[in-house]
Amino acid sequence: MSTLTITTIQSNLHWENKPANLKMFSDKIAGIEGKKEIVVLPEMFNTGFSMKPELFAETMDGETVEWMKKIAADNKIVLVGSIMVKENDRFFNRLIWALPNRQIAHYDKRHLFAYAGEDEHYTPGSKRFIASIKGWRLNGLVCYDLRFPVWSRQQMNIEDDYVEPEYDILLYVANWPERRNLAWKTLLQARAIENQSYVVGVNRVGNDGNNIYHSGDTMIINPMGEVLYHCEHKEEINTITLEKNELAETRTKLPFLLDADLFLIHT
Repeated sequence: MSTLTITTIQSNLHWENKPANLKMFSDKIAGIEGKKEIVVLPEMFNTGFSMKPELFAETMDGETVEWMKKIAADNKIVLVGSIMVKENDRFFNRLIWALPNRQIAHYDKRHLFAYAGEDEHYTPGSKRFIASIKGWRLNGLVCYDLRFPVWSRQQMNIEDDYVEPEYDILLYVANWPERRNLAWKTLLQARAIENQSYVVGVNRVGNDGNNIYHSGDTMIINPMGEVLYHCEHKEEINTITLEKNELAETRTKLPFLLDADLFLIHT
């Protein structure tokens, strides 16, 4: 209960080619050695960051969700990543949380990247997503959500100098371009410091179909903002074990969350 093992897969993606991407990630996951509990893939891992949901979106009964269920079950892992989903004649950039018992949960990306026209094709989500595993709580978010700190801010239960933070890990899956990687790296560290949380940011690498280069910069950061893992400009699979004791020690020695503003989010 005191540790949680997370595997990040920083990979190039086959542009708008689902079979190739699913085959690639099947092979990568099968090749992971040692203990694995949560495996995290980039944003839109089966297509790349495409603005063609009319062609590539699936329902929740579609091929990719079924693939995620199977991979999670076969490998006894939680598998996480976002894909295009069609639901009630609307499209969502949806983060899927697939459990080894084939159950799934999801989060719809709240902040759509208007600069690239994402808001013209997809519907924004309206609910936050907090998952629980082994006594850890994880807040799953997608790419551009990183720029909006209110949406990811800890909402604490504070009673008699006791703080019960909402989550222990912030998880971002992304297709974040290299030209803005300073913002990516800086904001990941900021989210960890201000929320006294581990932060995991998983990005793709390589050029997409629009010839936009992604440097990766997948990072894992501790609650003090210190970088535990960073990889740039190459494909890499990394497994790290996070320590609950480190999280508790930081929050106990530096009880900054007691002084946080209480607020409600209206969507």
